[in-house]
Amino acid sequence: MSEVKVRLRNVVKEFPARRGDKPVRAVDNISLDIYDGEFFAMLGPSGCGKTTTLRMIAGFEQPSSGEILIDGEPMQGVPAYHRPVNTVFQDYALFPHMTIFQNVMFGLEMARVDKKEARDRAMSALEMVRLPHIAQRKPRELSGGQQQRVALARALVKQPSVLLLDEPLGALDLKLRREMQLELKTMQQELGITFVFVTHDQEEAMTMANRIAVMDGGHVLQVGRSDEIYETPANRFVADFIGETNFLSGQLVAHSNKSGTVRLDNETLIQALLSHQDVVDSGEVVVAIRPERIMLRAYDEVIESTDNLNIINGQVRQVYYIGTDTRYIVRIGNDIDLTVRVQNTEYQKSLAFREMQTVKVLWDTTNARILTD
Repeated sequence: MSEVKVRLRNVVKEFPARRGDKPVRAVDNISLDIYDGEFFAMLGPSGCGKTTTLRMIAGFEQPSSGEILIDGEPMQGVPAYHRPVNTVFQDYALFPHMTIFQNVMFGLEMARVDKKEARDRAMSALEMVRLPHIAQRKPRELSGGQQQRVALARALVKQPSVLLLDEPLGALDLKLRREMQLELKTMQQELGITFVFVTHDQEEAMTMANRIAVMDGGHVLQVGRSDEIYETPANRFVADFIGETNFLSGQLVAHSNKSGTVRLDNETLIQALLSHQDVVDSGEVVVAIRPERIMLRAYDEVIESTDNLNIINGQVRQVYYIGTDTRYIVRIGNDIDLTVRVQNTEYQKSLAFREMQTVKVLWDTTNARILTD
């Protein structure tokens, strides 16, 4: 295991109340370890506390309580300009009257770095982001993607121990954002610097990060690799926020060590894995199933039943062709609709179903999770 680069322990941030209101607790008792050389993402909806957490690491905000350490050193009272970090914002804030080279070198000049060393480091930083050829241009002459890379160069030129990125791709169009995601990931791997990245875009976090902290309401709900969070969400919020999910409400009526039987609201019985042991005491539960993990077969097809296979009759209500996939809305029982996504391979296209067709709906027990909230 790598050494801990950034450590948060029981960090709380409250903002003062307006007249007649209670104080706002933006971050509520967060503890995190972020490791050396890691690309770490804080992911969640607007207002979840991720940007406030980043600003506390950067030193722009101070915790109301708790502790932040960088490289093992407590940061309490250490101003932002004395911390071994640098920050890239969504608004690149480049100086319009300066050349790109001057923009990148500006921080070194303020730190009174020797002029020759400052020039060498500025050019090296521009080479890192593959833009040495535009050093004498002005920001207005650059595309959004180029401006973003200049902002990165300006942050990297000071050789921070940790680079903080606050939704830096948010101003870019979708195609350019995806290109920059890959560039950022490649750059981080080449430099070996710890990146801490804030985003509300789950695809962006899953594309780039080694680990993700999913946040909501000032809390960290789950920390893990992309596949861990997607395959084994800790609760309903995480399952809903990461990817697309079907949720089926019901009651847990039986269970073993790892799986349980749930009676849905329409009396259908299904099998699924327990997300954690606390589920067995809850009674009311939801079953989460990803649309791509559900299979459809013709109603008259003979399917060998096994202990791990759920088989339910259903009716196709709607069909949507979306290029790589076909999306089916399938009703099971009287009032429960499932979204099913089927990849458009030649084989699957030969099995295409039409609206109002009766089908068999199948999924493996291991592809469904029983959650309590």
